[in-house]
Amino acid sequence: MARAGRAPRPAGQVCERADAALVRAFDLLGKRWTGVLLGTLRGGPAGFRALARAIDGISDSMLSERLRELGEVGLVARTVGEGPPVSVTYALTDAGRALLPALEQLTRWAEEHLPAKG
Repeated sequence: MARAGRAPRPAGQVCERADAALVRAFDLLGKRWTGVLLGTLRGGPAGFRALARAIDGISDSMLSERLRELGEVGLVARTVGEGPPVSVTYALTDAGRALLPALEQLTRWAEEHLPAKG
């Protein structure tokens, strides 16, 4: 029986409700540069300039914003080294490293199913 105000679904066409955890994950990971930035940090801690050079096309302001967001949700840690000169490095936290297998699977999927641009 259909709910009031909704048309009945044709037989065999069932659509599951969106998973709330998946929605939260893609609210964060679906932002441009986020996954690429996390993947870039898989090699270990890096400074801001090194990250900017490693990620073609990202602006300094976008890199700063993404690093701040990832720090706020506990995926990236910011460490300020004593100076002079003062140095700042960024590294994946345990929670950030826990995403690496999923990012590696996405990379393999893209290599197989998404044609390279250019």
